[in-house]
Amino acid sequence: MTTREGNLEAPTRHPLAWQEAAFYDEADCTRELERVFDICHGCRRCVSLCQAFPTLFDLIDATEDGELEHVAKKDYAKVVEQCYLCDLCYMTKCPYVPPHPWNLDFPHTMLRAKAIRFSKGEVKAADKFLASTDVHGQFAGIPVVVQAVNAVNRTKVARKLMDSALGVDPEAWMPELASQRLRWSAAKQGSATVVTNGERTPGKVALFATCYVNYNEPGIGHDLLALLEHNEIAYVLVEKESCCGMPKLELGDLQSVARHKEDNIPVLAKYAAEGYAIITAVPSCTLMFKQELPLMFPDDRDVLAVQEAMFDPFEYLVARHKDGLLKLDFKAALGKVSYHIPCHGRVQKIGKKTEEMFKLIGQSVEVQLNTVERCSGHAGMYGVKTAFHATAMKIGKPVFKAMAKDDPDYIASDCPMAGHHIAQGMQLAGTPAKALRHPLSLVRIAYGL
Repeated sequence: MTTREGNLEAPTRHPLAWQEAAFYDEADCTRELERVFDICHGCRRCVSLCQAFPTLFDLIDATEDGELEHVAKKDYAKVVEQCYLCDLCYMTKCPYVPPHPWNLDFPHTMLRAKAIRFSKGEVKAADKFLASTDVHGQFAGIPVVVQAVNAVNRTKVARKLMDSALGVDPEAWMPELASQRLRWSAAKQGSATVVTNGERTPGKVALFATCYVNYNEPGIGHDLLALLEHNEIAYVLVEKESCCGMPKLELGDLQSVARHKEDNIPVLAKYAAEGYAIITAVPSCTLMFKQELPLMFPDDRDVLAVQEAMFDPFEYLVARHKDGLLKLDFKAALGKVSYHIPCHGRVQKIGKKTEEMFKLIGQSVEVQLNTVERCSGHAGMYGVKTAFHATAMKIGKPVFKAMAKDDPDYIASDCPMAGHHIAQGMQLAGTPAKALRHPLSLVRIAYGL
């Protein structure tokens, strides 16, 4: 049912027609941008979500009569570049998404504009390199090289060079390379021999490591595997993997997304067919397989099979609990925990599963939980770029303040990059975190593992 004011039904998503020639018709895209922007101007409900909407409304308000028709079409690009495809406007705010007849999809309209820009060769080589996470991650795990690269990247000289060459803000937090990749340091297969299936959960897991966990913070992956071992859940590391494609999607490089899909989906579909739950520990990667690839390839049965088998780690663990198969032998108190729900977790339509897990722990040991549900501002590459870092920190200010409430013993976010961004923001605000840990790491601590 729809009303004049908006849609009262759950939002639905139309497939992305990215392989049709009309998708890259710039004049048609501009007309759609104008239509969408005019609707947004009349509503302004999403003004607090990100910088795309304030940018749009500032452009309109600067005209003589305050109407979109007097905004220069070339300035539409200023709005597009501020969108980092978090989907919050679509999933939580906009009353005009399908099935409303106005059929408004702000993120995918921005993605279309980004794809056109990329197809015209207007994306910088530096941005393409930054989005190639599986390329610059190849240095991870190489003795001496890792230490040298990390040491150099901490220097002011190197950060200035990264600013001039890559557009990376000298003040932005950047991940370091790991001395051991997860794929090299973790057992390829768990020791559990008894596979117990539940109503909601397969009793065996295939871990898709992700670029970030494999190359930058393998400890997160080790913590997840320790939780599976403790709960006697059989696991395997996915045989081989490529980047999920999310960094390329943010650029509008849809051909590269398709290439990564061709690398990953045939491998992952085998695990899905064999009854594995497929898990990634980074929300954006999980979302890529749950939403973006199915929307890009709606008729690919393997893509849909992987979508069905894909779980957020806490979605899986909480479902395991509902099946009566999760151990609740928590031993160590966590004290005060400030937990941040990242945007790419909020739009997966799974609820607050990490929060539910913390509450389960709190039934056995002390956990004083402070949940913060708002964008941190990091948003993938957006938060590290010189052009946007200051804005990213501004967006994150309410989160930094909320996370500091009651002087927590730990701060945590399902998105490890958002976690570091928040820790940096708290440090700058004079309320530094005592300890930053991934939620999976905190569950491991609670188990006493």
